[in-house]
Amino acid sequence: MKAKFLLLLLPFMAGACDGTFTDEQTARGSIVILFSSWSYRQTKAAAESVPDTADFLLCVTSEKGDTAYSGSYGDSPSSIEVKPGTWTVSVRSSDFSSPKFSSPQYGDDQTIPVSSGETAKVKLICRQVNSGIRLHIKPDFLGSFPDGAIFVSSKEGRLLYSYNERRIAYFKPGPVSVTLDENLDDEKGAKTLFTRTLSPCEILNVSISAPEGSGKTSIDDIRVDIDTTRNWSDYDFSIGNDEGRGGGGAGNGSGSSIENAMDVAGAMAAGEVEDVWVYGYIVGCFRSSRSDLSNEAPFSISTNLAIASRKSVTDKEACIAVQLPVGDVREALNLVDNESNLGKKVFLKGDLVSRYLGTVGLQRVSDFVLK
Repeated sequence: MKAKFLLLLLPFMAGACDGTFTDEQTARGSIVILFSSWSYRQTKAAAESVPDTADFLLCVTSEKGDTAYSGSYGDSPSSIEVKPGTWTVSVRSSDFSSPKFSSPQYGDDQTIPVSSGETAKVKLICRQVNSGIRLHIKPDFLGSFPDGAIFVSSKEGRLLYSYNERRIAYFKPGPVSVTLDENLDDEKGAKTLFTRTLSPCEILNVSISAPEGSGKTSIDDIRVDIDTTRNWSDYDFSIGNDEGRGGGGAGNGSGSSIENAMDVAGAMAAGEVEDVWVYGYIVGCFRSSRSDLSNEAPFSISTNLAIASRKSVTDKEACIAVQLPVGDVREALNLVDNESNLGKKVFLKGDLVSRYLGTVGLQRVSDFVLK
């Protein structure tokens, strides 16, 4: 299944993020990065080790080497202000610098021009960016080389692939070698069985066997079968936002349990559903009289909360309005009495409604977990 990881980038005029621009550089642009939770849920259901989008690592750098932002996506501002020029946006699901088992890495890089006074849009198509290899070591090989050890290696390092190993070993794209060390006490005795250049997203399946028979088996008798019918571009997926509303969640979004909680964008698309779990970051509350969003303390409304896909959201259209019922829920969550809740992740069980305080709402909240 080919899916896509989409990020929308919307540069526009704004103030300097660091206050260091000269008079000649007073015109600015801004980059807005959004995730599509619908496509993310597809990936989460099919792929291994996909973190919450808030934990993805985001870096925005200029062609001159200036860094506008480096950190987690969840902590990034809703608008990243930049000087006009050419910028590279990089996002990664995790740090990956050396070979590891069970560590697929997802992300993309794209370079975009940001012009002063103009709005630009770009979609990043993102997929698995590292490569993997899985060895299937046959019993006859173990019988022929009971004291040997197999290693998979690249220039970044190597991994011992034990005879009973079942996990995928992940590497940066490039040449990966499989070697046999017949005697662990003699590293110089390691012999290369084969080398293969792996492409991004490629998972190579390899069977290693040796014929059984009388006498000592030599390395020349080893048989290596690369199963090309089982190679795949592993876990192609979509994380991005083509709905234009924000997003960035985790879980598959059914809402049937707290482990399966809907994220904000998923809840917005779900319609009116009763008794579901939803989660997001507390970003403020709505002023009931005007239904506008209050993002900063001191707060004066204790009857509702605004939750969003990340902490920096300020647009009420990207928020769910949560009605806080009288009792334990309101006492624990309202921002008038609990200013420290601002920015925290919260899981809530209630009924989704299509409209409350000018946006999608969650009412009749019966349970919650505050992270």
